[in-house]
Formats: sequence, C-alpha cells, structure tokens
Amino acid sequence: MVKAGYKDTEVGVIPDDWERLVIGDVVNFSGGSQPPRSTFTFKLQKGYLRLVQIRDYKTNAYETYVPEKLVKKICKKKDVMIGRYGPPIFQILRGLEGAYNVALIKAIPSKKVDNEYLFYFLKNDNLFKLMDMLSQRSSGQTGVELPALKAYPLPLPPLLEQRAISKVLSDVDTLIASLDKLIAKKRAVKTAAMQQLLTGKTRLPGFGEEKGYKDTEIGVIPEDWNVDKICNFATITTGNKNTQDRIIEGQYPFFVRSQTIERINSYSFDGEAVLTAGDGVGTGKVFHYINGKFNCHQRVYRISHFKPELNGFYFFKYFSNFFFDRIMSMTAKSSVDSIRMEMIADMIIPVPYLKEQIAIAQILSDIDSEIDALQNRRKKINAIKQGMMQELLTGKTRLI
Repeated sequence: MVKAGYKDTEVGVIPDDWERLVIGDVVNFSGGSQPPRSTFTFKLQKGYLRLVQIRDYKTNAYETYVPEKLVKKICKKKDVMIGRYGPPIFQILRGLEGAYNVALIKAIPSKKVDNEYLFYFLKNDNLFKLMDMLSQRSSGQTGVELPALKAYPLPLPPLLEQRAISKVLSDVDTLIASLDKLIAKKRAVKTAAMQQLLTGKTRLPGFGEEKGYKDTEIGVIPEDWNVDKICNFATITTGNKNTQDRIIEGQYPFFVRSQTIERINSYSFDGEAVLTAGDGVGTGKVFHYINGKFNCHQRVYRISHFKPELNGFYFFKYFSNFFFDRIMSMTAKSSVDSIRMEMIADMIIPVPYLKEQIAIAQILSDIDSEIDALQNRRKKINAIKQGMMQELLTGKTRLI
C-alpha cells in the first residue's frame, strides 16, 4: 500500500507533488572544445583564458592558458561539470572558471531544476555505478555514455523544495570542508613538531635547556644526545609469508607491502616492532608500529627487540620521518625499487635519554590521537550525508 501523499511510479514511491522525469527532460549537456596545442601558454596574459582540464580540479600545477578569441565554451565556478574520461569515468566537478576542454561536459539545467540540486543528484552513488559500468568496454575506458545519462530517472520536487534540500546538503559539505581544513592544520603541526623535537632543535621543558649543541654525522644535535646505527639498538629481519596467505577475517594483523593492514590466522612474532615495505610502490613510504601478535610478508622488514635505551615508539616516529630521505640520498634515480638490509641497519639515529624519548613520543602520539578523532568524525558526518542524500533526493524524508 502507498501511504497518503505519495504515488507509485516506475522508479518507486515518490511524493504526489514530485514529477517523474528523466535527466534529459530538464538538463542539456554541452561538450568542451580543444584549441590548437600550438596556442597554449603557461603564463596568464592579456587576452588569454585558463583552459580547464579534469586534472586541474585536483591540482593547479598544470595551469594552461589559451587565446580568448579561440574559446567556444566557458564554465563558471558554480557550473556542474562532468569528467567524461577516467579513471574514474563520470566525475562530477565544479569550482573552476575558464574555457573547458573536450574531456569535460557542462550540465545545463532548465529553469525547472536548481543548479545546486542537480549537482547533488548527479553525485548519486547508484548513478555513478551505472555510468561506470556502462562506460567500461572490452577495449578499455571509452568515456561517459550520454544516452544512458539522459535516460536516467529523475524524481523532481518543486523548485523551492529543491533549494531547501540543496541548502541542507550544502551545510553538511561546509562542515566537512571545515574538518578537512582542521585536519590539514593538525597534520602541519605534527610535521613541524616532528622536525623540531626529533632533531633536538626544540627541547621539551625539563630536558637540557641549559645544554648546548654539537656537530655530528647527521647534523647539529643537543650535546647530551648520542648517535649510533640502528643495528646497535634493535634486531632487523623479514617475514616469511606471501600476500596470498591473508585471510579476510583472520585473527591477527598481517603486514604486507602497503599501508593497508591485512589479516591472517597465524602469528610469527609477539611484541613491539616497527615495519616497513622492502619493495613495491610503498618503498620508503609505508611504516607501521605494533605491540602485540602479528605476521608479516617476506619482503617486509621487521625492526624489533629494542634495547632498553631506545623507546620503540620514539624510534618509529624518527624512522618513518627520515628514512625516505636517507634512501633517496643513496640513489641517483627519482625512486627506489627495493631496500637492502644495510640501508636500515647502517642508518644513524639521534638518541636522547630515555625519559626525553618517552616525552617526545607522547607529544606526537597525542597529536596522532587528535587527528584520528577528527578523521573519525569526518567519516561519520560523511556517512550521515550519504544517508541524507538517499532520503531527501528520493522524497522518503520531506523537509518541513
């Protein structure tokens, strides 16, 4: 039975005062154009416009400008743009202004559709999955299927309700954006704190304020700190498992050559350890700290059995912050394919007195906890937003 105030349609039950349309009924699509490459410049000059490309929505590192007289299609910051090539295929974008190229399509709503409402409707997960599936061909990625997009059902509320729904979702986006800024700020604080505390440039209260500094093979450090090779403070070994040994709901953490922690039903070590990828895309970039039972891949290095004068978490923070710079200084290439044991073993680290190590580690751990809390809050708010979109854009929940 359909409850009062609703009607049954081909796309399900929707409010009586909503129209059952398809996107193509109320939205036009305009593809961009590609000026001759010989006209491009990387400097803004009089009579030139920015050429907006898909990658520009993620970074401004590739800004390109073209003569205004050659421009046929222009987008504004609030225009809803669709990326027609991947990955991923079907990207809903906005926020840039200029001449847009052939890789972008502008969605132009009629007067019946609020532009902001259209933006949120096109970000529908079901629509994305459909378009991504249709756009995959045996020969690879070919682009957005416009006929399928135009034929996609659009339950359309009255214009005032569209604007009210858009306002609610926009407010949630504003909250998420503010959390993103706060997370970025906290990460910057963490980076600065690590650079200062782990090198002794800044001392915590109660630790060596009256002491001077000395020159060492790793630079200037406090005169009451020691320096030595990692191999003199810990044991370095590798695991003996392969990636295919993972079990989705395994009992123990399984460290492979990525930031993702897999699971497994056996463990080879029980205790405090720092782990890093020995090869692959995570070389010099993937680090983990654990204190407990775990297993690891045969090309993952395990640094463990720390001597009493070295705090494991302090070492993790120093090692993860400076090891990449060390291995890059040992190669003439722009990347490192694999790590040799001696790259770790012979790395020299500064070692304050244990109490100062623990204090530094605690400060950095507290910052990590703050960042984790903010990230968890962001995930929850984003999940709430997705639920709100499902309810509001289908009419299951009406705003007062």
